[in-house]
Amino acid sequence: MSLTATPTRLDDGDDLDSFVAENDVALVEFYTKGCSKCDAMEPVLGTVAAATDVAVGMVNPGNDLDLVERFDIQSVPTLILFRDGHPVARKAEGFQGAESVIAFLEAHASEAAKAVN
Repeated sequence: MSLTATPTRLDDGDDLDSFVAENDVALVEFYTKGCSKCDAMEPVLGTVAAATDVAVGMVNPGNDLDLVERFDIQSVPTLILFRDGHPVARKAEGFQGAESVIAFLEAHASEAAKAVN
């Protein structure tokens, strides 16, 4: 994995479904345009993508409002961890640093969260 990894931008629910289906373990940030905390999460998620074997994506539920109800998005940024295509954990506590996100992954997907050498 490259140290310059960037999260995959997902356009809508179809992209999200494909992304989580293609990856055994995937972390997705639900964000909105103009959210400063969400903007600050992008480089953090890039660090997480570079430091782990977890696929990282970002989706704006404002582009596909069905996602808001489908995943019960009540605030942004919200991180949802998917395993085998199903949501298994969420973190909706505002801005999180890379160490906090990696600790979240280690708690819920330890095999994929181990650091890449």
